[in-house]
Amino acid sequence: MTATARQLPDPDTERSEEDLARMSLLEHLEELRHRILISIGAVFVTFIGCWYFSPQIFHWLEQPILQFLPKGEKLAFTGLVDPFMLYIKVALLAGIFVASPILLLQLWLFLRPGLYKSERRLALPFILFTTLFFLAGGYFGYRIAFPMVVRFLLTVGKDFKQVVTIQAYFGMMSKVLLGLGLVFELPILIFFLARIGLVTAGMLLRWFRWAILLIFIIAAIITPTPDVATQTVFAVPMIVLYLLGVIIAALFGRKRGEGSSSG
Repeated sequence: MTATARQLPDPDTERSEEDLARMSLLEHLEELRHRILISIGAVFVTFIGCWYFSPQIFHWLEQPILQFLPKGEKLAFTGLVDPFMLYIKVALLAGIFVASPILLLQLWLFLRPGLYKSERRLALPFILFTTLFFLAGGYFGYRIAFPMVVRFLLTVGKDFKQVVTIQAYFGMMSKVLLGLGLVFELPILIFFLARIGLVTAGMLLRWFRWAILLIFIIAAIITPTPDVATQTVFAVPMIVLYLLGVIIAALFGRKRGEGSSSG
């Protein structure tokens, strides 16, 4: 009876051992290449679609600085090809955000063979929430964080003639939007670390002081300005996301003994 029970794996926690056994290292790399190619193709398609609207998209993206400039003043460019290159970068940035559900789907499909059967059912919530968090991070950067950066920098340079170029402006903005988009995925990362048993809610709470230090370091890297006030604007949402991750780890983390019958 005991031997029979040992031979019957738990259908809810069994990993796809046959799939994993069949996949060699080269096959894993081939799968990764396949997912990357699909992701590149998705970004290319959305890039083409966004290229047509890139002037309108940039007009929307430049609002955070236009509200602080004298009426009628515009951003400048110094090279003849600068506007053309700008619209390419604008279309690429917009294409990444538009294609984010497809990109995250490819990430899920790459990770799926190593998940438990019960975890594979989370495909739709994973894609939905990772997309929402990524878009929320970008929007937070556009609406709150980046305008504060712009205001601080323009205030510092108020005694000089301002010539803000489109390349410098968009380069700084794209870094903030993408950086915050990725940072806002922190609760999803904690969810997976908790599911595989690498972290627990108790561990995250014990590490909270060190997490705050690391968060401020990341905020200093993302923030183009050295002032503490602006860095705090970047850091506070990350602290909130970390605490949200603690709650997620407590609710969805692997319980003691869970998955022990797999294999």
